[in-house]
Amino acid sequence: MANLVLATNTKAMPKLDGSIKHKVYDFFEKVRADDTTPGLHIEPIKGAVDSRVRTGRVDLQFRAIMFRVDSKVGDTTYIYMGTWPHDEANSLAERSTLRVNPINGALEGIIGELDGNADRKKRSVVHDPSGHIGKLVAEEVNPFLLGLGFTFDDLTEKLGLDPELATLALTAADDHAITAIAADVIGWQGSALLELAVGTSIETIREKHGFTDTPIDDTLDEDEQILVALEHPASKMQFTFIDDNEELRRVIEGGDFAAWRTFLHPEQRTYAEKDHNGAFRLSGGAGTGKTVVAIHRARHLSKRNPDARIILTTYNKTLAMGLEADLRALDPDVVIAKKPGDPGVHVAGIDKLGNAVLSQSGAVSDACESVLGSRSVEVTNNRTNSDKAWREVVQSVASGLDPKLATPAFLENEYVAVVLANRVTTLEQYAKVARPGRGVRLSRPQRIAVWKLVEAYRRYSRMDGSLSFPEILALAAEHLRSRGEQGKGYLADHVIVDEAQDLHATHWALLRALAEEGPNDLFIAEDSHQRIYGQPVVLSRFGIKIIGRSRRLTLNYRTTAQNLHFAVSILSGADYKDLEQGNESTDDYRSARLGPNPELLECDSAPDELDKVAEKVRTWLDDDVDPSTIAILTRGKTDRTQFVRALGERGVDARALEDNPATAGHVQVLTMHRSKGMEFSRVLLAGIDDTHVPSAATLRTVPEEEQAEALLRERSLLYVAASRARDELVVTWSGKRSELLGSTSVS
Repeated sequence: MANLVLATNTKAMPKLDGSIKHKVYDFFEKVRADDTTPGLHIEPIKGAVDSRVRTGRVDLQFRAIMFRVDSKVGDTTYIYMGTWPHDEANSLAERSTLRVNPINGALEGIIGELDGNADRKKRSVVHDPSGHIGKLVAEEVNPFLLGLGFTFDDLTEKLGLDPELATLALTAADDHAITAIAADVIGWQGSALLELAVGTSIETIREKHGFTDTPIDDTLDEDEQILVALEHPASKMQFTFIDDNEELRRVIEGGDFAAWRTFLHPEQRTYAEKDHNGAFRLSGGAGTGKTVVAIHRARHLSKRNPDARIILTTYNKTLAMGLEADLRALDPDVVIAKKPGDPGVHVAGIDKLGNAVLSQSGAVSDACESVLGSRSVEVTNNRTNSDKAWREVVQSVASGLDPKLATPAFLENEYVAVVLANRVTTLEQYAKVARPGRGVRLSRPQRIAVWKLVEAYRRYSRMDGSLSFPEILALAAEHLRSRGEQGKGYLADHVIVDEAQDLHATHWALLRALAEEGPNDLFIAEDSHQRIYGQPVVLSRFGIKIIGRSRRLTLNYRTTAQNLHFAVSILSGADYKDLEQGNESTDDYRSARLGPNPELLECDSAPDELDKVAEKVRTWLDDDVDPSTIAILTRGKTDRTQFVRALGERGVDARALEDNPATAGHVQVLTMHRSKGMEFSRVLLAGIDDTHVPSAATLRTVPEEEQAEALLRERSLLYVAASRARDELVVTWSGKRSELLGSTSVS
């Protein structure tokens, strides 16, 4: 049986329709079973630059281009580069080669670019082949990369870029021109160009791509060197082994070879597979692949130890459903554990996870006494409506608390971040407890007033036999913490958490208590710029130590450079802190894709805005854009309902998206909060005026001392919404435009 390796589509390969894809799959299946089957017609090309190149018959009109590599032990590996019409495939194959980059050891498949006389190792001996770079320097012309101090030898002799590509990059006028060049380059070279565009050092680029000082083992023959190079992190950006026919079918039918599932950037692969001595934090902007890394890490840990108890969790059940679906798509054979503590990967939203932990814990009276101050608390499935409970308590209890503080939002945050987080059960404890990060300073009389309301809230909940989700989480965390201290073991070996920026204190208490502190215990994926719920926390206060074990992704795979620039500009001037209260920056964020500039549409009135939104959507639909990949995002549910109705009245079939999954055949209308973790081809942000964004109604309920943090959340919400767009982004408003849009020009 032959081994099969697939490469990402080359820029030269035409897009294949569904019928040809199925024939390609059948061809692969036969190659893997028996590559000598006569009907395959796998044939060498006479006069080819590379003697390894082959073409094989997909059908009478199409042939596949492959390279045959034979190991010393007799194994045969075919490296598939693409499928072309018959004559074109043979012509391209003559001028194609497979080679190991002598500078960095990455495998490169080059299709149709060589003339037959080309030196396959030319990159190691050619210096500024046209003399163009030297001429620019002599004339004191200073293109972008030369201005940063990069040289031709840096790009070719230290990174291993093709000389022609290095020349093109070094003569580019600015970073935008380099980004445009990178968009047309396959694999690691495109990635390296994007790093150069933001001034990343040569040494850092080499480290991110896994380059070493000994790229090639000269004791091996060329075929063996190629097989070794296939395992290089940079090679895996373009090449992947296919283990079985079912995996082959998934890849072929997944569209563009399901690139996110199969091809990780070397830096992403490092974070997905590397062992850590303790908790590890991976941050990065929207679309940089944090979730993909988290999913790959869950699979990696599960494959390495099938008996490992792994928990993969995130902020809510909708996001958790997406994680499980993507994990199953990545590997249908991965074991999904039914409950926490079972071998395999248990996937759940974190509130549901806390509830499951408590449900299987048995007697929790000790935890109830430690957290709530009473052993007689009954744990039921009834959950407190916290907003309603706090409102009724404030109205019924003469606490004397300043009305600006006697709000459900302030009291709930205080209860979770201070009272539950510190297992406070008495006024004496509350009067002394530290309240870091709460913004509002409380005097002793104010603390007494707050505690009166806390006691009343707890009485209110006990009367209807309910507990809030934060109380459930705190109880589960305390039970697990006590269990661990008593030497009774832990519920998980590894915990992976996505969208961690929105978790509050009792979430973190639970996560810390799930797994014993040690190697690979916690993997945390988050982006503080996307914090749209709650307030920031400091992980060290929960016994989670990430100092020295924190890295950041900066390459955006989702959106275009134009849309990314617009989204990041929303954050401009704001001060964000990470999970250790360090400064969080958007510096170095860049995109691997180009597209049109975002379109900003000022409307004369609310009805005019409805008309313009419908008109824009119809334009996309007329261009055969799939309706389910079009999304209208609004600030609130009332506006969402209004736009669904208005679009229907204007002949556009739209559906509101809430807890339900997206439905095929319909334009999606959803709130900005609901869009968290999602992406769409076309996104229209509607109602981005000074009343809705930031939400005046929301800000009115926030104490003055917490206004700055609340405004940060509003800014983050708009950033999240804008970064959902893959290809096109449109922003509309009537009246006065939102201040968060800054001075961006109007289309």
